[in-house]
Amino acid sequence: MNVTRPWGYYKVLSEEKGLYRVKLVVVSPRHRLSLQKHKNRSEHWVVVSGRAKITKEKHVYYLKRNESSYIPKNCVHRLENPTSKPLKIIEVQCGKVLRETDIVRLSDDYRRVRRPLRA
Repeated sequence: MNVTRPWGYYKVLSEEKGLYRVKLVVVSPRHRLSLQKHKNRSEHWVVVSGRAKITKEKHVYYLKRNESSYIPKNCVHRLENPTSKPLKIIEVQCGKVLRETDIVRLSDDYRRVRRPLRA
């Protein structure tokens, strides 16, 4: 089942609770995911189609088909599609807790950043 997001969609291909989850992630042309980090999981991205712009901490680089990037737990990162064609990646998540809610958004084009409440 495809899960729609403002930047495109993803589909879970395989998973084993508390160990791993494998997803197909499709990023629409000229869209990007949040600048984010995860407390409980690491991710490994493999580009299968298109060209990816990766932000990993303060470094920015590009990946093409068959190239990959490892995103450790708590690493600030972003995935972006700078092209006019869909970007497809395989994302392998590893960790004991693999929830979609394990996300700390630092910046987001779609206004999904939660601000702390004032005391």
